[in-house]
Amino acid sequence: MFGFNKTSYNSIIADDAKTRLDQDNNIILLDVRTKQEHNEIHIPKSVLIPLNEIKSRALNELQDKNAEIIVYCRSGARSSSASSILSNLGYTNVYNLIGGISGWKYETK
Repeated sequence: MFGFNKTSYNSIIADDAKTRLDQDNNIILLDVRTKQEHNEIHIPKSVLIPLNEIKSRALNELQDKNAEIIVYCRSGARSSSASSILSNLGYTNVYNLIGGISGWKYETK
């Protein structure tokens, strides 16, 4: 071992994410945008941990490293970074929402 961490997270499209969220109340829907963006519009039942706070807050607030976590942002770039960080922290079931909330055609608040 040379200390190399393979980043491993999955990608998921909005239709599949919606289906999974409707079927499983234990999935964590993680918004990694800013508080201001979250207050303007967000997907119901999402938890806000801004990207710049993921490293410092994830281990305390997302305690089950095997929980299914769907990560989203505005377009998919920040959520991709957050998914990579979570994966490197040992989370095993991370999904990046392709297209972010911009591609989400379902209910928002």
